[in-house]
Amino acid sequence: MSSEFLTISEAAALIAAKRLSPVELTKMCLERVRTLNETLHAFMTVTEERALQTASEAEAMIMEKGPQGLLHGIPVGIKDNIDTKDVLTTCQSAQLVDNVPDVDATCAASLSNAGSVLMGKLTTQEFAGAGPSFDLPWPPARNPWNTAHSPGGSSSGTGVAVACGMILGGLGSDTGGSIRIPSSFCGIAGVKPTYGLVSRFGVAPGGYSLDQIGPMAWTVEDCAIILQSIAGFDPKDPTSANRSVPDYRVGLTKGAKGLKVGLVRHFHEDDCKVSAATQNGIDSAIEIYEDGGASVAEVKLSSLQEWSACGMIIYLAERAAAYENLMRSRPDKFGKRFRDRMIHGTFVTGADYVQAALRRRELVMELNEAMEGIDVLLTATEPDEAPLLEEASHDDDIAAPCLSFPFNVSGFPAMSICSGFGATGLPVAIQLAAKPFQEATLFQAANAFEVATNWRQARPKIASIA
Repeated sequence: MSSEFLTISEAAALIAAKRLSPVELTKMCLERVRTLNETLHAFMTVTEERALQTASEAEAMIMEKGPQGLLHGIPVGIKDNIDTKDVLTTCQSAQLVDNVPDVDATCAASLSNAGSVLMGKLTTQEFAGAGPSFDLPWPPARNPWNTAHSPGGSSSGTGVAVACGMILGGLGSDTGGSIRIPSSFCGIAGVKPTYGLVSRFGVAPGGYSLDQIGPMAWTVEDCAIILQSIAGFDPKDPTSANRSVPDYRVGLTKGAKGLKVGLVRHFHEDDCKVSAATQNGIDSAIEIYEDGGASVAEVKLSSLQEWSACGMIIYLAERAAAYENLMRSRPDKFGKRFRDRMIHGTFVTGADYVQAALRRRELVMELNEAMEGIDVLLTATEPDEAPLLEEASHDDDIAAPCLSFPFNVSGFPAMSICSGFGATGLPVAIQLAAKPFQEATLFQAANAFEVATNWRQARPKIASIA
């Protein structure tokens, strides 16, 4: 078996042609886990026996009947705040050290039903909240491009495992950027879908009105493939949107021609000034879109500070409500960073929450109006490369405006795509956002940028196995 890194799309084509064995692919990924996880801490739990059994069953079925879909026989991982039947699900917290769910979360069941091979549960920050933390039963994940740096949170392990080829794709959750931030810092693709598109049944809450589950993978196309399998109405989730799911790959090859791109320049040049490398990525995207036949026009929104302040009030209040009982009964079982975050939430009054909810409606109306005649918005995902892990600020998402938060506040779909590397050799990214339930357009725009660059050719050196 070659040690080359395969995308989901590439592996699926080889499996369908019976030129690649799901068992051998799974063994290759497991070898990477064995070699790298002690250093990178991407996995909380490795389900090796189950993975090999599932891969063997997939191979037998494929040999007889052919693959049932593009994820059949593909190794994947799931963030550890998403329930998996009979598999330890801890949310990286001492509160849940022995928690083994009786049922799968809907999104986990959807991946399983698609024939994917579960490699295990991936590291998060405690209850997908504050971190990185060093006082939990498990260590935080480390950035595969430089292990002294943070991989971003809270879907840390998914970002690390995808970048290193431990898995070909996986699931994260996103309350204020928790898919897109580690995607940016780890140099992969990740999408927060429209609020309500993917069921949250069986997923530990972050912020009830902000959370969404989404795919993380090496390429835009791979994210589209995963989203295809997990999107759709679920009566077990009261926030689930009851609408049909289109083919998310149908427009991938259309390119940029005819797209109308809105540049939210003040987000990344004034409100949260980005590094030269990040700005270069945005400038490159503008050039690629214009050269490809898209039009680019500047879009003005309320300041990033307003979006972030509104989102943070809602986030703190909803998270405090979600874990109030545990804070009252067993506060000592939380790590300090998460416990402090909960204390912040107790200072949010009912009046504060209502005012933020009212402001949220105004901001969403503003965004809807600004996107009339616009297909996608363009800005940065993060201002710079990943910070040092030991120096990651306790309250960095409170102290400074967050470039990813506007699209949780609005519920619009948004995606991070690698756009180059910074001064210290770590990845940087652009962020694209589309109108609600327009993920196909989002993928079209993202793919047009991705295929015009060569950033998918570089993998972290630590992931290379002789």
